Amino acid sequence: MLKSPLLEVPHGFTTREGGVSSAPFHSLNLGISTADRPDHVLENQRRVLAAFGYPPVVSLRQVHSNRVHVVEEAGEWEGDGVLTSTPGLLLRVSVADCYPILLHDPVRQVVGALHAGWRGVVLGILPRALEQMRVCYGSSPDDIRVAVGPGISASNFQVGPEVLEQFERQGLAFAWPDPEHPGRYRIDLEHAIRTQAQKAGIPPQHYWALGRCTYADPVFFSHRRDRGQTGRMWALIMLPVPGSQGT
Repeated sequence: MLKSPLLEVPHGFTTREGGVSSAPFHSLNLGISTADRPDHVLENQRRVLAAFGYPPVVSLRQVHSNRVHVVEEAGEWEGDGVLTSTPGLLLRVSVADCYPILLHDPVRQVVGALHAGWRGVVLGILPRALEQMRVCYGSSPDDIRVAVGPGISASNFQVGPEVLEQFERQGLAFAWPDPEHPGRYRIDLEHAIRTQAQKAGIPPQHYWALGRCTYADPVFFSHRRDRGQTGRMWALIMLPVPGSQGT
């Protein structure tokens, strides 16, 4: 499990390694909605949750939105982001090219998990989550740590002019024409996320990105590379229960 040096609470970004699933889902596929064997997925999930001590879990029915929920108990919500101040409550998002974003305010003791595909970035899911942290918990951008996990890189994320136009309207068009496909463009999603964090007041030293591409690196699942026949990874974070050991 990959970790960020910025986050001092239990957290992690899974890879595709360490599970029991067979190809094309080998091996740590955590997506129960895939065509993988359900018993394999459940065993993979059990292994990941064991690393956190089997805590209660908050999960999402992800819909590529900017909807962020403030939660204080386990369950499932429709949307693409969750925030909590409850120790011992594990937040998780599922990805396979979209960017997972983990948040931690060590002053107000708040954590968050976001699923940011291109639609979520255009809709401003990160700025919305940061604003909700301010309104609901009194968080200051100066204190919040933002950790961005693996996602598809600009060199492998090709879009059409209709998508580029949506980024341009938000001032997030970090893109260039695709030299091999006229009329198509390459967009840098992580750069857009970084820009949104900076505009929201996150200090540069409190922003961290893994910088690894899910499409290019076979250690990750990639929906685009594998044309939908692939698994899912998780990004997870929780506030530790006082007196407990961190993960």
